[in-house]
Amino acid sequence: MRELKGGTGDGNQMSFLEHLDELRRRLVNSVIVVVIAFAGCWYFSGDIYRFLSVPIRQALSDAERRELPVEGLTGQEKILPLSSLKEGDRGRFVFDRATKLGVSVVQPGTSVDATAARDGNGTVALFTAEPIYTVNAVIPAGVRLPVDLSPNAELQESAEERLIVTTAQESFTLYVTVSLYAAISIAIPFLLWQIWAFVSPALYEHEKKYVTPFIGLSTVSFVAGAAFAYYILFPPAVRYLLGLGEDFRLLLRASDYFDLITLIMLAMGVIFQMPAIAYVLARIGIISAGMLVRGWKIALVVILIVAAVVSPTGDIPNLMLFASPMIVLYVFSIFIVWFFGKKRQTDAEVNA
Repeated sequence: MRELKGGTGDGNQMSFLEHLDELRRRLVNSVIVVVIAFAGCWYFSGDIYRFLSVPIRQALSDAERRELPVEGLTGQEKILPLSSLKEGDRGRFVFDRATKLGVSVVQPGTSVDATAARDGNGTVALFTAEPIYTVNAVIPAGVRLPVDLSPNAELQESAEERLIVTTAQESFTLYVTVSLYAAISIAIPFLLWQIWAFVSPALYEHEKKYVTPFIGLSTVSFVAGAAFAYYILFPPAVRYLLGLGEDFRLLLRASDYFDLITLIMLAMGVIFQMPAIAYVLARIGIISAGMLVRGWKIALVVILIVAAVVSPTGDIPNLMLFASPMIVLYVFSIFIVWFFGKKRQTDAEVNA
């Protein structure tokens, strides 16, 4: 039973049914906020998808292509971006994916002589300099090719860098999934407040002032953990996994990839809560540095189990890649508790 201190120490207690009713109310509030956030995230689901797909597209690009040094007759040859093309420049353009031009479809791998010229708006663009013969039509010279020559053009992914879907509804399900995970991430401050509101009746009145540090530090820690997973932890892990498949044709399902990266980001966001939660519990007086030091063996086992669940594979390199930051966070939490910890006091002891 939770004792309702209310700052008076009157000893009132909540019954089991009152516990359940309070929990139900907090869960309903949390679901409502997540649904509202989901509606907003659904509008930006395409942007969220592209943001989350950056690590795998870069890894696929590295895995699928051989990097060769540019060697020429004079040694001065260099690779230039398409944005450097000037009017009158000429060369061969290669289609990297099936492209529909009018009523015809140009197959990937098709090349055509192309020239840079100005369109009706005075913008330099790339046009066919010779006809293209397809199975059912002839594409004449002078047709604009699907390439952006502007300096701020967004880098387009090649066919090898694109994830695949295997069912008609998988794309919709995928956008729903990424929107839901994004909504949960955005709603983290409110969800943390609901957790605090559920447990706060069991705290003394002077302990309830730690609600702001708890929500603030936990929110920052969650964002830091998700960013750590996205920018530092996940790229080497996925490059390692794709490197093992260099003898195979890589066709990755989009849903499998997004299940993996969202699990890792959410898991690391939760794991990074360790110092923030340790700080609040230490200030309240529930835990001490000695308690954490004495429990290091149990903590290490728990950390290894969590790392085994979160890491993409169970091999030692990936396991240690995920376990190492958790061990560092645990040691950091010990120092935080040692520095900020204090003995727990009742309201009467504080006011005495």
